[in-house]
This record gives sequence, structure tokens and C-alpha cells, in this order.
Amino acid sequence: MHKKYLRILEYDKILRELAGYTAFSASADLARALTPSPYFSEVQARQAETAEARHLLSVQPDISVDGATDVRPLLAHAERGVILTPTDLLAVIRTITIARDLRRKITRLEDRYPQLADIAYRLEESPGLVNRVNQCIDDNGAVKDSASAELARIRREIDVAHGRLQDKMRRMVASESVRKYLQEGFVTQRDGRYVLPVKADFKGRIEGIVHDQSASGATIFVEPLAVTELNNTWKTLQIEETQEINRILTSLSAAVAEQSRFIAATVQALAELDVIFAKARYAETLAATAPTLLNRDTLPADTRRIDLRNARHPLLDADTVVPINLHLAPETSMLVITGPNTGGKTVSLKTVGLLALMAQSGLHIPADDGSQLMVFDGIFADIGDEQSLEQSLSTFSAHMTNLVDILARCTPKSLVIFDELGAGTDPIEGAALAHAILNHLLEKEVTTLVATHFAELKAFAYTTAGVENASMAFNVETLSPTFELQIGVPGNSNAFAIAERLGLPETILTEAQSLVDEETRETETMLAQIKADMESARMERLRVEEERAEAEYYREKMEKRLENVDDEAQQILMRARREAQKELDAARAKLRELRRETRKKLAEASAASQTGGKLPDRILKSAQSRLDTMEAAFAPPKARAENLSAPPLKVGQKVEIPHLNAKGTITAINKNEIEVQLGTFRTTLKRNKIHTATHADSTETPAENQGYRSGGIVESPGLELDLRGQTADDALHLLDSYLDQAYLAGMPFVRIVHGKGTGVLRKAVREALRGHPLVTSARNGADGEGGDGVTVVKLAVD
Repeated sequence: MHKKYLRILEYDKILRELAGYTAFSASADLARALTPSPYFSEVQARQAETAEARHLLSVQPDISVDGATDVRPLLAHAERGVILTPTDLLAVIRTITIARDLRRKITRLEDRYPQLADIAYRLEESPGLVNRVNQCIDDNGAVKDSASAELARIRREIDVAHGRLQDKMRRMVASESVRKYLQEGFVTQRDGRYVLPVKADFKGRIEGIVHDQSASGATIFVEPLAVTELNNTWKTLQIEETQEINRILTSLSAAVAEQSRFIAATVQALAELDVIFAKARYAETLAATAPTLLNRDTLPADTRRIDLRNARHPLLDADTVVPINLHLAPETSMLVITGPNTGGKTVSLKTVGLLALMAQSGLHIPADDGSQLMVFDGIFADIGDEQSLEQSLSTFSAHMTNLVDILARCTPKSLVIFDELGAGTDPIEGAALAHAILNHLLEKEVTTLVATHFAELKAFAYTTAGVENASMAFNVETLSPTFELQIGVPGNSNAFAIAERLGLPETILTEAQSLVDEETRETETMLAQIKADMESARMERLRVEEERAEAEYYREKMEKRLENVDDEAQQILMRARREAQKELDAARAKLRELRRETRKKLAEASAASQTGGKLPDRILKSAQSRLDTMEAAFAPPKARAENLSAPPLKVGQKVEIPHLNAKGTITAINKNEIEVQLGTFRTTLKRNKIHTATHADSTETPAENQGYRSGGIVESPGLELDLRGQTADDALHLLDSYLDQAYLAGMPFVRIVHGKGTGVLRKAVREALRGHPLVTSARNGADGEGGDGVTVVKLAVD
């Protein structure tokens, strides 16, 4: 894409607006350097990135790279051996930390945002460097005592020396023999050494070194000889401190230099992500949509190569700009727009060209859904001198040099835009030249948009296959343009109509009309008839659309009635079920009463038979059997299920927990609740959540009891992560990966083994767990779980 034509279409102004949505200088520079791509696959990828960013920001609006810095100049300094200041080092670490956090957020959602994740994976975390700098420099940019053992020793000695020095000075000020010579009763400093403010009149009364004198000359500042050695000691230690700090900063700067290549790549990837987020925010501001992209190589014969619906120029006031609807029929490659000056032709041309450039840069376009654009290998424009759309100015001039260049560069895959082609010269020669140029572009099948005043080109568009007329609507009643683009309708100059409307004498108007040559009058009459036919067709289309809308209304109304019928049927069915349930409950109640009476009579009959009665045993057994059969038939579903329940469970029995995809051993039974040991964990479950283990599984080993909730999208990493022996930095990296995999495997809880030791690793692990987005809670291990050497973590399971 040639920069000259980008500038003519004011693409540079779009980039300046885009840069305003970036978060730091590296991404702002990248935004201002953005160029449209001529490659279909690359444009598709750019559009997908913007779409993903818009969706991500809609669910996580706070995601950003705010606080990042373009530290690449600092990296260059470090590579040359320059010592970076603590502030510089903090800027490097802050940028790396922001990149690390953004990488983790995006890569966890890789399945939803694959394009963003591809870039996020290029963000280097550099954990060793981050920890080292954070250990040495605090948030205010001061070097910590913990930066080195030597620095800690020096600072302890400085505190001691300073204390002794101040005590000595305070005693001197408090001494009557000294105080009487002092201008003020306090201790001050000059050139980093403690001195006393002595009255000039008493110079020499206090032995010492004069370091300074007040502006008035009334006070001299004397370092007493009694504290010179203490001052020297304190000053020497300060020098040693500075040297040790410089050594530490030199070492840290060298570490940055070693990582500079990776940090620079991180800054670049961070800037790319920020530009994509800027595109998304800019799209929201413009109320833009993602265009449908068309590939010229695979373009179906029945597809429009341009179809813009309610397209708006992005640089004009959204409240006042008139949207345009512009499309090229499948068999059309050229559109000729005619109409009066200041009617909106230039704005319409720039809108199409600028939206095509935006689409090929990965920007969404200010147009309605369904808009589509072909991906062009070049976009060329000749639209006059210094036209300023913001000031609503339209000036026209011929650019023959541009035209020659455009004709040499354009291909059938290009978009060419001409404003007032052939203007600025003799009208007859200009029209002939324009006609010939358009014929040339038509033969090459170049997508072309041209605005003109030449009536000859209206006829050319009407009589030539592949070319279509268009015009900017004009209200003759108000003598003002409406800025609406009409496809298929040639424009009129409206000169006679406007003159008549303004009161030009009829005799003059008639003479003027007679001076128009016959061919021109016939052309205008023909075009007027075409316009009338088009208007008639438009009205017919509106009528058909109204009828279609009415038919759609009645169709939806009938569908709602059918839905209501379904609802009524459901309600009738539910009432029938309730009635049936009532009858069944009544039958069961009668059965219970019958059962009580029958059992009573059976008991009496049995007693009678035992005391010599005549009732045979087979009759008693038969009656009892019939009663049991009736009870089973009328038993509620739960009761029948209990009749089919599994064999009783016992303590020590091996069981399976299907919903956890785990196996364990029963440790206690309390009515319908069963306590099960799962490795080092114990959990209490309902009876129906447990299955008896098969014989083949009864010899499970602890290693088999590693899985958890079925349905996870990755393999279980195991119930336990052992971090003992790891450094804090390596342990946190392993912990983060393990929690990610455990979460994706659907595990509800895990066990982190960090040991007791000095407590450093345990503290680092628990601090990381405290703010982790996948962790619901964390607790110390119980006595049987490892105590303080273990942390039991509950995960946020979906």
C-alpha cells in the first residue's frame, strides 16, 4: 500500500485516533506504524484478533497493560555496561510482571481466544530476574539491606557510627562551655559532615574546621576537632555503602543485559497485544462491526465484491453524518457517481476507501452487520488537493501524475477511486479522456469508483455491461443535498430546476433549454425516465416488503398460539398426574388400613391354631404371601428401590466413588452417611454416592487412587504435589502449572507438600495460594495429613 494514497484517504488520522487508545509508548508507535495487509489470510487473522479482544474486554473490562514501559532503551544501556538506576530496574521488572500476569490470564482461556494466546505465549516471565530485583530494591527505589550481607553489615556500622556522632554533638551543645559561643542551640550539616553554628565573634574559641559561613557573615559552621574522627568514620562508611550499592546495581544491570533479548521480545509482544486491545476499544467507540471478508481468488460469481450497509465516515461526527449504502452487483466492477457539488460524492468515495483500509488493518468498520469487502492488493485514490472533511470543504483538481501512477500499479484485485476524473481541462477533451480511462480499467476488471459531472459518463454507465450509475440525492424543494447515495440512479445537475425555483425569468430559462444540443436533451430525458422507473421499482419493493412483514407478523402470531396450546397441554397433563397421585395416595392409605386389619386377624387366627384351632398353616402362609405381594405392588418408588438396595457395607471395605473417579476404604458408617479414606484425605458421602469395589479392584495400590471428578478435560496430575527441595521461585512455577492442570482435570481438592524447614517455602506457597484465582480456600494439614508441612487446597470446581 503506497503511503501517498493512504494519506489522501486520511488513513493517518485513523492511526492517530487508534494510538490514543494504547497504554504505553511502544504500542502507540506500533499503532501509528500500522499498515493494511494485502493478504487475505493475514487480514482474516487480524480481524479475528480484534473480535477476540472485544469479547475478552466485554467479560474482563479491566484487562490491560497499564503501567508497562518501553524499556528497550534501558536494555540497550545495560548491554553497553551502563549501570541502571533502581528506578530503571523497577521499570523493567514492572513491565515483566505486567506481561507475566497478562500471559497467565490469556493462556488460561486459550480455547476461547486462540489468536491472543498465540501472542501471549511470547511473553517471557523471567522469574529469576524478577525475584532477584525484588529482593534487592523496594517499591520506593531504595536498595534493601537484604541485597547483600556486606551492605547489611555496613549499614549496621553506619547506624552505630551515626549514633555515636550525634550523641557527642548533643553533649557538646548541652555543655555550658560550648553553648555560649553558639548562634543557635542545634547541630547541622555542611558537605555531609556535622557542624556547630558558632557566632563569628567567637571564631577560634571552639577548635575545629570551618566548613561554611552564613550569608550575613554572622555565623560560621565549625566541625569540632573532638568529633572529626567520628565524622570521618561515618563518612567512610557512607562511601563504602555507596560502593556496595553500585556493585549490587552493576550485578543487577548485568543480569538484565543477559535477559535483554527475551525482555525486548516481551515488550514487542506486549505492544502487539495492546494495539489489538486498542483496536477493540476503538471499535466500541465507533459502534463498529466486523466485516465479512471476500477473497478475489475464490469469489463466487453471485457475490458482491463491496456491500456496505449504513456505512459512516469514522472521522465525521457520528450524530450528523448521513450513512451510505453502497454495493456493487456481482456482475459489476465499476460505479459512476454523479450529482451536484457539495452533495457528498467525495465523502462517499473516501468512506469506501477508508473502510477498506481499516478492514485490511484488522480494524472493525463503522457499518451495520452483514457488510462485506473484498481484500484488495492495492487501494489507490485521486481525490483532489488538501480536502478537509472535518471542515466540510470539497475542492477538486486533476492529478494526472497520480493517474498515470495508478494505471501502472493497479491489478484486477485493486480498488481505484477517482474524484472528478478528467476535470480541470476542456470539458469535451476531459470527458473523452475519462471515458477512455474507464474503458481501460473495465477491461482489466479493476474495482473502480468514480465521481463525475460529465453527462457522457452517465450514458456510458447505462449502456456498458459491468458499470452501474449512482447519484447523490438532491431536494429540489429545499435546494439542498440529502447526502444519500442512490445506487442505479444517475444524478442530475438540477440547474434548470434550481433556477426556476429561485425565480429566473421564464424567457431566459426557455432560451437556455433550447441552447442545449439535441443529443444531450435526449440523454437527460432517457436518464430521467430511468430514474422514474427506478423509483417505481423501489415503491413496488417497499410494497412487497410490507406484505412480507405482515405475513411474518401473522406467522409469529400463529406460532405463539401453537406454543400456548403446548403449554395448555402440559398443564392438563400435570393436573392429571396430580389427580392420579391423589388417587394412588388414597389407595395406599386404604391398603395400610387393610394391612393392619389383616395382620390383626392373621395374628388372632395363628393364636387360635396354636391353642387347638383348626386353621391350617398353609392358609396362614398363603394369606401372608398375598399381603406381602400387595404391599410391594403399592409401595412408593423409594421403598421399592430400598428393596433392591446393594449389600450392606462394613468398615474396612474397598469402595468406588464414581463422581470423583476415585477409590477408597470405609472408615466409619453412620446411618446413611459413609466416611471414606481417600489416600491422605477423608470425606463423608451419602450411601448412594458409593459403589462396592469389584474383586479385581480390591487390591488397589495407593498409586491407583490418583484420579478425581470424571469429565475433566485433561488427565489428573495426582492428588499431591511435593515441592520439597525446590527453590521458592521454581516451586511457585511448578505450583502454578499443577493448579492449572488440577483445575482442568476437575479435581475438587489437592495436597501441597512443602515441608516445615525454615518456613520460607511454606510462606511463599501460601502467599501464592492466597491470591490465586483457581483456589477457593487453603488450610494447614491435620495431624494425620502432615501438619504444618502440608497445605490442603480446595479448588474452584465448575
